[in-house]
Amino acid sequence: MGGEMLARGQLQDSLSHYHAAVEGDPSNYLTYFKRGTVYLALAKAKLAVVDFNKVLELKPDFTGARMQRAFILLKQGNLEEARDDFYYVYCPWSPRLRELRSKCYIELNDSFSAILDLKSATKLQSDNTKGYYDLSILHYQIGQPHESLREVRECLKLDPDHKLCFPHYKKVKNVEKFTTSAQTAEEGKDYDTCVKSANKILKTEKEEPMIKFLAYERLCRCYLHLDEITQSLNACEEALRINKSPDVLCDRAEAYINSEMYDDAIRDYQDVLEMTDNYDRAKEGLQRAQKLQKQAEKRDYYKILGVKRTASKKEIIKAYRRAAQQWHPDNFPEGDEKKKAEKKFIDIAAAKEVLTDPEKRQKFDRGEDPLDPESGQHEHFNNFQHFNAFQGGSPFTFRFHFN
Repeated sequence: MGGEMLARGQLQDSLSHYHAAVEGDPSNYLTYFKRGTVYLALAKAKLAVVDFNKVLELKPDFTGARMQRAFILLKQGNLEEARDDFYYVYCPWSPRLRELRSKCYIELNDSFSAILDLKSATKLQSDNTKGYYDLSILHYQIGQPHESLREVRECLKLDPDHKLCFPHYKKVKNVEKFTTSAQTAEEGKDYDTCVKSANKILKTEKEEPMIKFLAYERLCRCYLHLDEITQSLNACEEALRINKSPDVLCDRAEAYINSEMYDDAIRDYQDVLEMTDNYDRAKEGLQRAQKLQKQAEKRDYYKILGVKRTASKKEIIKAYRRAAQQWHPDNFPEGDEKKKAEKKFIDIAAAKEVLTDPEKRQKFDRGEDPLDPESGQHEHFNNFQHFNAFQGGSPFTFRFHFN
């Protein structure tokens, strides 16, 4: 209503309305601002300043009130106070001050805030080659080669021969290409190419830590998928020296599990959960590692057959035949040796049953023994059904002798 009265030129009526509104809600900054504009229309500048002061007390970032106050102070001859208000309003649009503040952020190790200021500076000044170069360098330093390449290209659009942008462009272009190649290869499960591309990153960039981190992080995972556990652990270690990433810790934990180093895997998962307690991958990994650790104290079917956890079904059957031939009880004389062989042969047959059955193997890989009565999820295992290990011409027959 006060606004309608003001629009019709009924200034006193409008003022009375805003007086009542202020009394009704003294915390509403907009009411003070509107009353201040009425005071201005009535040429009561001093009273208007009082209201604008109140507005800025309640809401310091209200630019409209600060601008109105600045003009009043200027007309009153309060030049320093007016200047301060004008600086407050117009400084956010100063490229020079944005760049200066970005340097402060860099010193405080706040690269992301520095990037925001530099982005604003490049938009406010169209020919800001230095701003684009600094922006490209910052992106590169925090491990963002794609964004770095984009910004340095903007610099070269303005000056194709720029003495800083051009050499940086040549390097970041290669790093970005190898990074993209490694990512694409990993997503396509082409882990050999992933490793090659990641190593090319390290050959191209030998100094910048976060770029090297990108390469080691990728090597950590891709070597793991290739079952090159030693190389995977080495790459994970190098990555973690640069950046203690939850993902890399989980990757290293997986490598430890594949090496049956369950204590180390558990420690890595626990480190992740100390950093972020709702990280599902670490929670699930920790449970799995703890189950496998308990399982290792019991019967390990992979060890029984002497195969890796990543072994194929063909490799498992081959190992089974070799072990069954070696430990067939008919090969041993009566006595302790034969009893040992009988127990070993039963374990070998059990290992084949579990590891050649996808469902049972999956349970075992989760830390459950499908043949262990204590697990609560065991299945019946016929100790005798696998003893004729070489059907179709086996030279061995196995008979138990009970006294």
